[in-house]
Amino acid sequence: MVIAAYNEASVIAQTIANLREYVKHIIVVDDYSADATAENAYHAGAYVLQHVINLGQGSALQTGIEYALTQGAQYIVTFDADGQHDATEILPMLLALKESQADIALGNRFMGKTQGMPLQRRIVLKLAVLFTQITTGIKLTDAHNGFRVMTRQFCESFQFRQNRMAHASEILNYIGREKAKYIEFPVTITYTEYSLLKGQKSSNGLRVLMELLMGYVSKWS
Repeated sequence: MVIAAYNEASVIAQTIANLREYVKHIIVVDDYSADATAENAYHAGAYVLQHVINLGQGSALQTGIEYALTQGAQYIVTFDADGQHDATEILPMLLALKESQADIALGNRFMGKTQGMPLQRRIVLKLAVLFTQITTGIKLTDAHNGFRVMTRQFCESFQFRQNRMAHASEILNYIGREKAKYIEFPVTITYTEYSLLKGQKSSNGLRVLMELLMGYVSKWS
């Protein structure tokens, strides 16, 4: 399990507590937080890696994935720090990945369910799906979900190069380009007051589309 975290001191311990029943090894990469994220994650029982400067979510995930590979991980889960994902869905997603013999399982909120999603956010995500289908040829129905399960082989061949949120489209570009085998798995996303204030608010919806465009442009650079 790899979690990228930046200024998540108020929620990270609870997120880890929810995970510990389902995941043995939890790696939190603190992306140079200004609060007690690292300390709280450590005391909650996670392995904690710290960036000495803020590099962004993509880089934090890559740091965590590389460390997990050195520890012999055969499957790696990425999970949001703010607790918007449901830990009970990890093992079913992993089982579905194994049974399908795919390279990566992508969480899909539209196949599953959402709680508290603003209408504007839903519209923007649907536009992001359309953009992804056009630019990558992948017939996804959710394009910007941080809940994933990946095989070791996939993680060894793919590397996040987009430091910040454009990494979400970068991984889809890679899947389309390399014809990696993927499945979508229904997941639950709960939009809390905390997550909406911190980064999931509707006013940030345009940024999602811009990040997808950045990821598309980057694959030609």
